[in-house]
Amino acid sequence: MEEAITRHPRQLQDSVLRPSTGPGPGTTGRRAWWVAAVAALAIVVAGAFSTLPGLLQNPLRQEFHWSRGTIGVASSVNMVLYGLTAPFAAALMDRFGVRRVVVAALTTVAAGSLLTTVMNASWHFTLCWGLLVGLGTGSTAMAFGATVTNRWFATRRGLVTGVLSAGGVFGQMVFLPALSWTIDHYDWRPALVTLALAALAVVPLVWLILRDHPADVGQSPYGSTTFVPKPPPVTGAARRTLTVLRDSARTTPFWLLAGTFAICGATTNGVLWTHFTLAAHDHGMAVTTASTLLALIGIFNVVGTVVSGWLTDRMDARRLLAVCFTLRGLLLVLLPLMMAATVTPAMTVFVVAFGLLDLATVPPVIALCRHFYGDDSAVVFGWVNAAHQLGAALAALLSGVARDAFGSYDPVWPALGTTCAGAALVSLLIRPTPTTRGKSPAFPTRTT
Repeated sequence: MEEAITRHPRQLQDSVLRPSTGPGPGTTGRRAWWVAAVAALAIVVAGAFSTLPGLLQNPLRQEFHWSRGTIGVASSVNMVLYGLTAPFAAALMDRFGVRRVVVAALTTVAAGSLLTTVMNASWHFTLCWGLLVGLGTGSTAMAFGATVTNRWFATRRGLVTGVLSAGGVFGQMVFLPALSWTIDHYDWRPALVTLALAALAVVPLVWLILRDHPADVGQSPYGSTTFVPKPPPVTGAARRTLTVLRDSARTTPFWLLAGTFAICGATTNGVLWTHFTLAAHDHGMAVTTASTLLALIGIFNVVGTVVSGWLTDRMDARRLLAVCFTLRGLLLVLLPLMMAATVTPAMTVFVVAFGLLDLATVPPVIALCRHFYGDDSAVVFGWVNAAHQLGAALAALLSGVARDAFGSYDPVWPALGTTCAGAALVSLLIRPTPTTRGKSPAFPTRTT
């Protein structure tokens, strides 16, 4: 630790923001990729739940006569719990194991989805969808992906992070058109049952293939030439989660990362994935067509996130964040000019470009968390992701209120787009400081 404290800031910056790819693959090889594949499958199924509120708004308003604001409460509770659950879930994985936590999460998601089909009051929707689905999806969020990456991979971490981060949006891409078609032709309840069954179908695969640590199968992490023993279970998961929050909250990078990620959530999950379909429908576009555009955004999202992970292994993570936020903000500011009843060339450009940028912020943020907070990085990223979801929840709620008040989403897009400029500037301020070098023994200074 003393060595890290006395290192020149430029040397420390270079070691973090341009990490080495390290040695070649170790003995784990295929097993690590199988574990990553099953983790990605769980994330894909859980990710399909995040865009469903946008499809449910019109059916719920027609059947129950609820306002957009009322429906937005459940969506906001879901997003908040999605974010707040992640750091505790990461700590629970250290205590009880990844496999048990993920199985419990998928079961909870399925239960919440099925119970939603028998609701008859708005508070039922908040309880079933907001609470249960929020808790379940939060446990399979990006902190879960960070945990798998940190344990099973010594190299290619940026690439694996990008793939797992893209999983949630890939789930939206796979399920969204089919769910939209099901709602249009049948009802919203069969769509929820379909997702519940998909979640339950993944449970056996998780239990059979997913393992908590490479040492469980006598192997080393991918890219490591030495065997890494499995650490003992960490007791007091809740206490540890709060302790990590307390210690990380004393450092400047934590607040800068949390602030930028809150804006990231507001400008993606909060407004686009929740309100884009309705906004496009306001301009005369069919709901199914708008949902298909969201699915196409998901396709390019996968590409953009994987490329971002690849770039994170090779370039300055702060500058990568700044570029992503700048371009995203420009797209949101211009979006009202691109809206039309049909798919125009301008809208096609938006779909491709926004898809490439949507989750491209995740790999560099995880890399920065890993540098500053070492073995606690998954929990810290969980808290940073909580800020992401708080921003998303606030944007989802206020966007619905704005639509009810102004009769249009047009003022919402440029308002949120301009916040991306602030996030771009803040990204460039994230740098090693004395408060992050040796401030707390919870922050190892080893970088990978």
